[in-house]
Amino acid sequence: MNLKIIALLLCAASLQAVAQQSSVTEDPRFKGLDTAFLHVLKTWHAAGFAVAVIEKNKVVYAKGFGYRDIAGKLPVTPNTLFAIGSCSKAFTAALIGKLQQDGKLDIDKPVTNYLPSLKFYNDAMNNTITLRDMMSHRTGLPRHDLSWYFFNSPSTDSLIQRVQYMEPTFGVRQKWQYNNFMFAAQGDVVEKLTGKSWEENIKEKFFIPLGMTRSDVSIPEMEKTEDAALGYGLRKDTIIKKLEYYHINGMAPAGAINSSVNDMAKWVTAWINNGKYNGKEIIPARHRDEAISSQSIIDAALPGKEKPDIFFANYGFGWFLASYKGHYMVEHGGNIDGFSASTCFFPSDSVAIVVLANQDGSTVPSIVRNLVADRMLNLKYFDWNGDRKKAADKGKEERDKLKKETTPVAKHYSATHPLGDFAGNYQNPGYGTLKIRLVKDSLLVKTFNNTIWLRHNTYDIFDVFDKDIKDGVDTSEAPNLKIQFQMDLAGDINGLTAILEAGLKPILFTKQIAAKPLTANELQKYVGEYELAGIVAKVYLKEKTLYLFVPGQPEYETIPMGNDKFSIKNLSGYYLQFGPPGEAKITEATFIQPNGSFKAKRK
Repeated sequence: MNLKIIALLLCAASLQAVAQQSSVTEDPRFKGLDTAFLHVLKTWHAAGFAVAVIEKNKVVYAKGFGYRDIAGKLPVTPNTLFAIGSCSKAFTAALIGKLQQDGKLDIDKPVTNYLPSLKFYNDAMNNTITLRDMMSHRTGLPRHDLSWYFFNSPSTDSLIQRVQYMEPTFGVRQKWQYNNFMFAAQGDVVEKLTGKSWEENIKEKFFIPLGMTRSDVSIPEMEKTEDAALGYGLRKDTIIKKLEYYHINGMAPAGAINSSVNDMAKWVTAWINNGKYNGKEIIPARHRDEAISSQSIIDAALPGKEKPDIFFANYGFGWFLASYKGHYMVEHGGNIDGFSASTCFFPSDSVAIVVLANQDGSTVPSIVRNLVADRMLNLKYFDWNGDRKKAADKGKEERDKLKKETTPVAKHYSATHPLGDFAGNYQNPGYGTLKIRLVKDSLLVKTFNNTIWLRHNTYDIFDVFDKDIKDGVDTSEAPNLKIQFQMDLAGDINGLTAILEAGLKPILFTKQIAAKPLTANELQKYVGEYELAGIVAKVYLKEKTLYLFVPGQPEYETIPMGNDKFSIKNLSGYYLQFGPPGEAKITEATFIQPNGSFKAKRK
């Protein structure tokens, strides 16, 4: 989901690693599996992964493959920590289940009853959206992920404040649409009703009673831990590049947990044992059953010709549901910079599988999961690795063909303004502030986790490319995004738009006036009366702010922009330019507005 363009670190040949064996006795069902897994590692140029298999209440297989740290040649073990991303969602939803069991909330009543600070785009959403809707992704909101990914905040509350500006694409309960903000909001509900942070609740309610002693809920905690994996990505499908950890911060309830397969084995053991671990209830039975029952229909997901025994796609509470070769499968994936995960169990078979990988957006967890599932469920062998590789190669061929067939722009047109005029801060209340700076001859944007280069395309349209801190910009691939700058009627750049969410009109970011603070003494020289065609406009000072009053109109606050120019606050395209330019004494004021410029003499 991220926009990183990954560059060279080490070649795939450095990944000749042996499997890190656990103390679990080898099961005959897993004969030859280590070899198959090493082949998966090589096929996908993956850094490493770990897998644990649980049957009833026992771990029957747990091993690591490849490296948690390529440069240091440090192997993955069953205790290696990985970021599990959205596999965290089932933990957050289970906290809601515990609050429901304690009588502190009703998941079928409007969530605003418990979190009044959560406001939606319209009253229909405010009055009807429930925690059940939020846990099953049926609020009508699309992802809006770039809001938190590019403009993250350490405060969940501040991120939740953005929701009211996020436009839905469907009505409430009309369509399943994945949304991370709704899980962040669940964490906020937990904090408000318990008086403890989401992190404290996760540790107290799950980590401690399950004995998940290796697991944590933040990158700083992970960085202090021995045997923690580094994250990696791929550039051009084969070149491995180390990625920086992504500090998920305010979105923590949607995906901040870091864990090992040995620890996650305890979590899924509770799920396949009706919510109990070692005889003690960890997950309320009612919540456990509802969480793995169909709450939302994702899509039809009909049986296909190639895989007729895999079908239906529904969602519970923090879990995806499907039919896998006649077996009821509960699963959730996880992806965050440098890491991919799959947590899966088959409740009717009392089998669970956890796969954690330190590869960005990787197909490895799903391949490994399916290879294991076929053995545990005594199913006919299927070459999942070869099948996915064939599909990936076909997809690449189609992309390359499309790239060659793409017709270039017939003619390149210059930008309407010098590059420096596009620099500034652009703000959208549902997303955040985009800070564009002119550095030498380039427009650069610094986001929460990376740097973006804006390459001029045509007119005021710019292509968006990631700029790696070490390897610069790779323009061999198509741009990730395009942005278009906007002008007001006076011809000044006053905003930009970009398609950040499919199904919605381009998101508008308004350019913020860059104020040049002046003291009251410095402002005093502009105070006076200015006459134009018999109308006298008054300019006066209130403390350290200059105001303008025109008869018959409201009082206007101004913002100093430098060089004797002031913008009229809240009026796009309206300015006051005092003059004459460069003179110490002010004798005139030009009113610049969309319908023209009008000069008034000072009385």
